[in-house]
Parts: sequence; C-alpha cells; structure tokens
Amino acid sequence: MPGWPNRVTGTGGDEDMLFKCKNCGGNVVYEPGRGRMYCPHCESEDSEDIIQSGTMTQCVNCGAPVMVQEYASAGRCEHCGSYIVFNERVEGVYEPHMILPFRVNKDGAVQAMDREFKKRLFTPSGFMSAKSLETMVGIYVPFWMYDYRACYDFAGEGTKTRRWTNGDTEYIETSYYAVLRKMDLDFDRIPVDASYRMDDGTMDLMEPYDYRMLQGFDPKYMSGFYGEVYNQGAAQLEGRAQTKARNASEELMRESLNGYDTIIPHRKDLNLQRAGVNYALMPVWQYLYRYQGKTYEFHVNGQTGKVIGATPVSAVKVISYGLSVFAAVTAICALGIRILEIL
Repeated sequence: MPGWPNRVTGTGGDEDMLFKCKNCGGNVVYEPGRGRMYCPHCESEDSEDIIQSGTMTQCVNCGAPVMVQEYASAGRCEHCGSYIVFNERVEGVYEPHMILPFRVNKDGAVQAMDREFKKRLFTPSGFMSAKSLETMVGIYVPFWMYDYRACYDFAGEGTKTRRWTNGDTEYIETSYYAVLRKMDLDFDRIPVDASYRMDDGTMDLMEPYDYRMLQGFDPKYMSGFYGEVYNQGAAQLEGRAQTKARNASEELMRESLNGYDTIIPHRKDLNLQRAGVNYALMPVWQYLYRYQGKTYEFHVNGQTGKVIGATPVSAVKVISYGLSVFAAVTAICALGIRILEIL
C-alpha cells in the first residue's frame, strides 16, 4: 500500500482474521454494490466463515510472511491476494465504535472520476489509463467524530439606512438598533481524520457523508479493503473539531443578522462543551497516477462518489480553446459590423 512505512509489529493471540467461503474456500469480501458479503470465486453470497491465526505477520490463508505496515488494521497478502483483518488493530482501545461501509465499488469510483475529468475542459485526453487504475485501492480512514453543545451570546449595534429624494433634495435616514442574540446549538458528529498520511484539507473536502448509513462496527465490512487505526488520539485532534464548530456557529449567527446594513459587535461569547466523541472508519478510494514524470493523487468518497484532486492542464487544449473563442468573437464582431453597414 503506497504511503505507509513498512514496519512489522504484533504478536499474541488470534491476530489475523480471514473471511473464507465455506462453499469453495475462496476469500469472501464485502461487495458495496450488493451491500453484502460476496465470494468472487463461486459467486455465492453471505457464505463466509471466519478463520483466525495466532500471528499477525503470517498469512492465515497461505502461510506466507505478511508485511504489516504501521497503523494498518487491514491489508492484503502479496502472495495469495487474500484480504486480512488484523485483530489487535480492531479490538480493545482500537475497536471503532462505528463504520460507514463502502457504497461505491471500484468500477463506480472509476466512473465517477471519468465523469469528473470530462467536466474539466483542459484535462489531457486519455489522462486515465486502464493499466494505472490497478493502483486504485479502497481504504477505511480513521476519524474522530465530536459532539458539542454550544451557547452563543451576541450583542452589538446594527444600522439600517433609508434614502429618498424630494424635489432636488436627497435625504438619508440612518436608524440604530441594539442587536441581541442568544443561540443554543447542538453539533453532532463533527468529523476529523486521524491519519497522518491523509491530507487534512483533502479529507475535509470529502464531506459530506450521510451519517444515517453509519453501522455499528463489524470487521466483515473491512474484508476487501485496506484499513488504518487512528494515528492520533481524540484529545490531540479536538482543536480542529472546535474550529469547525466555531466557524459553523459564526455562519449561523451571521445568517440570523441579515437585514442590517452594518453590524458592529460589542460582545461575542461562544461557549463550547463536548458532549461526546466516537471513533469511526470512513470509506475512501485512493488513486495514484504518474503522468509525464509527476504523481497525481485523487480521492473518491466511497459513499457518495465525490472526487477530489487536481488534473494536469493540456497546453494544446488551452490554445485550441483560446483560438476557438477568438474565432467566435471575431465572427460575431464581423457580423455586427455587417449589420450596421446594412442599416
């Protein structure tokens, strides 16, 4: 898996978990399009048996050594291709409270990117190649989700200005108002990613998710995907959640103050109290593509299909588009001049 340092860790009890088909012995994975467990070998559904082994560094299916990357909670055996869940990374303090299962499968993610790239006029033709799409992987990214109760006490001075004319005289009337607001707000599940390797800004842009689809954690949803445990604790990342809550509170307060021409604040007291925090895994497709010596990184929301990532710009397309616009403007101007001559 690109981006994770290679570190072999973990020994103990039942460390590896494999979902094996009881009909054919193949690796059963969670199929987003079906919304259930699926064996791609015999095409049976919900036919999984859980097989466990006593070491995290040896594949439970073929016995080959497994390179367990730092923070990895699920991965794939490079030898037999089986998807393995690492028990000690999904139990105890690392057990997620919730998981949002993938709803967009790999083909759906590819189609979402294709649609997005077609909207971008200057993306080079054939930017995506089928061969490079083999590097697309589904990842369950760790998130902390914070609940807050907020009380916002605002006091200020607002003005409304009225203008009118009587004869040759213009009148301006300015009215002044004491503006008082007190808002009680509840914020549920403000998400903050807890992965070092995922860019915070990118993960913020992946929102929104439909939290109504959140499920109680079940490791079966991880079969067929990669996964991470949280890299930082909830207390370490709470500042980002508070910033989101404060920004949302400010926006709601501004909306409540519409109708005034100016507002001069005298008091802005926002009190945030954390009401709860949950550890959740969120679905993300990651696609790394090297094009003309440069690596481009794209992320697709595994639930909604939203695509985040910048594409290269084709100089040929830019020039062609510019010439087309120039030709169109020239033709319109020539037509306008001809019409004037006729008139």
